Amino acid sequence: MTRSKWLVDTEWLQAHLSAPDVVVVDGSFHLPSANRNARQEYLDAHIPGAVFFDIEQVSDTESDLPHMLPTAEKFASAMRKLGIGDGQKVIVYDTVGIYSGPRVWWMFRAMGCRDVCVLDGGFPKWKAEGRPIDDGQAVRPPRHFTARIDHTMVRGKEDILRNLSSKEEQIVDARSPGRFCGTDTEPRPGLRAGRIPESVNLPYQRLLTGTGELASNAVIEKAFADAGVTVGRPIVTSCGSGVTAAILSLGLSVIGRDGVAVYDGSWSEWGADDALPIESGA
Repeated sequence: MTRSKWLVDTEWLQAHLSAPDVVVVDGSFHLPSANRNARQEYLDAHIPGAVFFDIEQVSDTESDLPHMLPTAEKFASAMRKLGIGDGQKVIVYDTVGIYSGPRVWWMFRAMGCRDVCVLDGGFPKWKAEGRPIDDGQAVRPPRHFTARIDHTMVRGKEDILRNLSSKEEQIVDARSPGRFCGTDTEPRPGLRAGRIPESVNLPYQRLLTGTGELASNAVIEKAFADAGVTVGRPIVTSCGSGVTAAILSLGLSVIGRDGVAVYDGSWSEWGADDALPIESGA
C-alpha cells in the first residue's frame, strides 16, 4: 500500500490481482478534443481482470449536463452488471495516470462505498514497469451492490448559490488559470468565460508529479496554502464538468482532509446559466 488508504501502488495491486475481494476498474475518460476512445483503448489493453467503467453511461443521461451523478438505483444496477459487489475492495485507474480515475473514486464514495482506492500513476506507470496486460472484454459474474447517496459529498447549483451569501464553504476551482480568469475560451460551446464569485484557483496539475502520480503530501499542502485555501474549513471542489475537481478532493483526502464535496455540474452548469453571477480577471 502507499501512504494513504485512498491510494494503492502498482506493486501492491499486482500482488493482489487474484484476490477474490479485489476488483479493478478502468475509469478512463477523455475530452472530445483529445481524440481518444477510452472504451476502445480498454479493449486493446488493460490491467488483467479490469472492467470498464463508462463515466458517460453511468450517469444521469436525462440531464443536459455531461456525466452527472446518476441515481443510486442506476449506479447500483450498473455495478451489478460489471460484477462489482458489496464487501469488495475497488481499485480505480485511468490511462492518463491520475485524471478521470479520481472522478470514479468519488462516485463510488458518493454512493456510500468506502473501500475504494485510486491506483497511483495509473495505467502508464503499470505499463512502464512491464506488468501484465490483457486485452478484450473482462467479464465478472453479477454481484449485489448497495448504493446510497452520501449527500455530504455532492453539491448542486442551489447549494453554491446559497454559499455566495453564507460563505460557509470555500470553492476551489481545478481549471486552468486562463479559464478561471476568463481569458481563455471554454472548450464546451455556449459557456460564459470566468468563475464562480469568490472561488479560488488551484489547477489540478499542481497536485501531480511529472510522471502522473499524486504529489507528496508536502507539495499538496503547499499547493492549497498557496491558493489561499484553509484546509481545516469546509471545501467544495469544482472544475469544468466535475472530473478534475475530484483530483483536488483526492489530494485533500490523502493529506487527511476527508469528505470534501464536489460541485457536480461545475462550470458546465454555472457557466451556461446567464442568471448566475460570475467574476473574471486576475
